[in-house]
Amino acid sequence: MTTILDPTGERSPVARQRVERPGSLDGKTVGLLDISKPRGDIFLDRLEQRLVGVGAKVHRYKKPTFTKPAPADLRYEISTQCDMVVEALAD
Repeated sequence: MTTILDPTGERSPVARQRVERPGSLDGKTVGLLDISKPRGDIFLDRLEQRLVGVGAKVHRYKKPTFTKPAPADLRYEISTQCDMVVEALAD
């Protein structure tokens, strides 16, 4: 059994089902979300190189500030354009 910790401050955690992982990233679109913390872009630059190397298409996104959740329109844009997303958190 896998336990997933949710960092959102929910008092009553919501049960979430894990999404099935794809067998391959070839031809998939991966969104890379920079949350605007220092050096997150450095991590995402390297990750983008690796993803492109295995055949994934990459879209980059950036939150206006790390202190607030991503705006609803940005979340919608990512959800409609990407098969999966990686959120960068670095300091």
